[in-house]
Amino acid sequence: MTIPSYVPRSVPERGLLEEALRRCAARDPTGLRTIYDAEAPRMLGVATRLLRRRPLAEEAVHDAFLQVWQHASSFDATRGNARTWLYAVLRNRALNILRGESRTELTEDFESMGLVSEGESPEAIVLRLSDTNALKRCLEELEPVQRQAIVLAYAHGLSHGELAGRFRVPLGTMKSWLRRALAALRECMP
Repeated sequence: MTIPSYVPRSVPERGLLEEALRRCAARDPTGLRTIYDAEAPRMLGVATRLLRRRPLAEEAVHDAFLQVWQHASSFDATRGNARTWLYAVLRNRALNILRGESRTELTEDFESMGLVSEGESPEAIVLRLSDTNALKRCLEELEPVQRQAIVLAYAHGLSHGELAGRFRVPLGTMKSWLRRALAALRECMP
């Protein structure tokens, strides 16, 4: 008989994570290694489901482990179990990435960080489309900023947060630009 995956973890394993967090708080690297060995694959799976992009998920897990190392002393076993605390740290980190936080919004020079795509520019992609193509015609009717944002999002896979950082606008503004641009494209397309 196989044990369903939803069965709660055993008490000894929970105790292992609590002890590992105590070791992290005491700056013992074996505590972090214990947590990593026990939880990293699952944490990566959770982060991937939240962020839908493997590189961002890996970043979230990495940053979550840094936060665990730096803030393990804030874990209080009387308020909850260690696994819940770990996944709350991961979830908060993933949500910060989804919001686009400072890693993109505070960057002034994307070229110096190597964040500019080596592929075609958004304008070059639009020009490459055939002149009779309805999509090209509709894209050309958009404001240049909206057109660039749409092409960067769909041709280069940039997230809302990455686009907000690149264009130096708040995340909500970028989402509005994209929503209006998509509505205009839907109206324009035959």
